[in-house]
Amino acid sequence: MTGSYDYVVVGAGSAGCVLANRLSDGGRYSVCLLEAGPADRFIWIHIPIGYGKTMFHPVYNWGFYTDPDPNMHDRRLYWPRGRTLGGSSSINGLIYVRGQKEDYDQWAAFGNRGWSWNDCLPYFRRLEHNELGAGPTRGTDGPLWASTIKQRHELVDAFIAASGTLGVPHVDDFNTGDQEGVGYYQLTTRGGFRCSTAVAYLKPARRRPNLHVETDAHATKILFDGTRATGVRYTQHDRIVDVRANREVILTAGALQTPQLLQLSGVGPQALLREHGIPVVADRAGVGENLQDHLQVRLIYEVTKPITTNDQLRTWTGRAKMGLQWALFRNGPLAIGINQGGMFCRALPDESPTPDVQFHFSTLSADSAGGDVHPFSGCTYSVCQLRPESRGTVRIRSTDAREAPSIQPNYLATDLDRRTTVAGVRFARRVAAAEPIASLMKREVRPGADAQTDGELLDFCREYGQTIFHPSGTAKMGVAGDPLAVVDERLRVYGTQGLRVVDCSIMPTLVSGNTNVPIVMVAEKASDMILADARGGEPALRIDSRFTAEAA
Repeated sequence: MTGSYDYVVVGAGSAGCVLANRLSDGGRYSVCLLEAGPADRFIWIHIPIGYGKTMFHPVYNWGFYTDPDPNMHDRRLYWPRGRTLGGSSSINGLIYVRGQKEDYDQWAAFGNRGWSWNDCLPYFRRLEHNELGAGPTRGTDGPLWASTIKQRHELVDAFIAASGTLGVPHVDDFNTGDQEGVGYYQLTTRGGFRCSTAVAYLKPARRRPNLHVETDAHATKILFDGTRATGVRYTQHDRIVDVRANREVILTAGALQTPQLLQLSGVGPQALLREHGIPVVADRAGVGENLQDHLQVRLIYEVTKPITTNDQLRTWTGRAKMGLQWALFRNGPLAIGINQGGMFCRALPDESPTPDVQFHFSTLSADSAGGDVHPFSGCTYSVCQLRPESRGTVRIRSTDAREAPSIQPNYLATDLDRRTTVAGVRFARRVAAAEPIASLMKREVRPGADAQTDGELLDFCREYGQTIFHPSGTAKMGVAGDPLAVVDERLRVYGTQGLRVVDCSIMPTLVSGNTNVPIVMVAEKASDMILADARGGEPALRIDSRFTAEAA
C-alpha cells in the first residue's frame, strides 16, 4: 500500500487530467492520478502534425486491433488509443467539435437529468479559450484552446466553395449547437503546439502537494470491501502496488479499458465473469455492451497541381521549408495537422432533420491515417456517419489485465448505417465534381470510376472503412430501470459505492462529431458533481478557469 488519497483517478487521458486539476484545486482533497503509459516527453506529441509519428508508436499508443468484423470482410481493424499523459488528446487529430444540440437533449430525454444541451453549455464555455472571441455559446477564459486556422489553403478554399454550390452554408463556428455547414475546423492547439489536456489541465496542477501522479502504473483491479470501492491495484516496473481511495475511485481509462477493468474487478455481466472465475461484485449486463464508433470512409483523389502536403513531404526541401516555418513562426503544415476543412451535412435529407455525416478534408493522401503519403499530389475526402445504429462489444479474454480485450465493433450492421454511409460517399463525389474544386481533381484514385452501384460502393466501404477513433458507450449512463445502464446521471456505477466512470464509456449515444471536447465537458461537469457530493450535496464552488502564466 503506497498511500491513501481522497480520490484515485485511473487514466490520465482527456477526462483524467481534467479531474486531477479540478478535484485537487484549493488543496482540500488529495488526488492520486494513475497513468499506464509514460510522461508526454516525446516531441512529436506536441507538434500538431506529429500524430503521424504517434499513430503506430509502440510506447505512446496502445495499438489495439478489433476482432474480425463479419460486416467488414472479416478484417481486423487497427484502433489506436493514447498511452501517455493526456491519453488520446495527446495523439488525436486535434479537431475541436462539440456535437449537436440534439445529441445532449436526447441524453436527457432518456431520463438522464442535467445532461441537456442547455445543462452542458456552461461547461463547454468554462473549458474553452476560443480565438473567435466571446459569444453566447463560446468561452474565452478556459484552459483548452480552440484555435482558428489562419493560413488558408487553395484546396480547402475550393472544397468550401464547391460545397456551397450544393447548398451547404459556409460557417466559421461548428460549435453553436447547430453545426450544419462547411468551413475550416478549429483545433486544440496553442501557439503552434498541441493543447492536450495534459498541457491544459495537468501541467498547471503538477506542483500542488495534494496531487500525486504515477506514470507507468497499469491498473489491474479495483479493490472492494463488499460493494464499496476502496482502492486500486496496479503494476509498476514489475511491482504490484495497492493505493487506497478514502472517498472514490474514478475510472477515466476510456471506452475500451474502463469496461475491461470493471469486468476484471467483478463488475459486469455475471455469465462472462463466471466464465473467467471472477467473483461477482455487481452483476451489470451493460458493462462492455453498447459499443459505438464512427466509421470513416476515405475517398482519395489525385490533384492536378503540386500544392498538396504530399508534395511538401516527398522532398527534403519541402520538409525543410515546413520545419523552418514551424521553428521560426510556429505556423505552416506542422502547426495545423492533417485535416483542415470540415463539413456537416445531410446525406439522407429526407430522413434526417440535422446533419447525418461529417467530412474531414485533408490536403494529403495516404492508405490510412498516419500512413506514408502517396507518390502523387493527393487529397482525401473522409466521410463518416454521425449517429450509427450499429452496436458492438468489449469483453475480457482472460483475467490478465495486460491482455487486450476482445473488441467487436459490428460496423454497418443496420440498413440505415449502410445507406447513410453509401450516400455520404456519393455526396463526396458530388463535391469533387463541383467547381471550383473539380478543376483541381485529376482523377479519383479510390474507390475509382468502376465503383458506381450502391452494392459496389458498399463493398468499397467494407473493404477500406476504418475507425475515426471515437469508441464510446460501453458503460452507458441511464436510468435504474434500463438493464444495460452502468452509471446513473451522476456517473456512479450501479450496484457499487464509491465508484464512478468519467470518460466516453458513459455516452448513451455517440455525439455527432469528434469526441475529445465532449468528454472534457463531461469531466468538467463530473468534477462539480463529485465536489458537491463531497460537501454533502451542496453545490460545488464555481472554479475560476483562468490559469496563471505557469500554465503556459
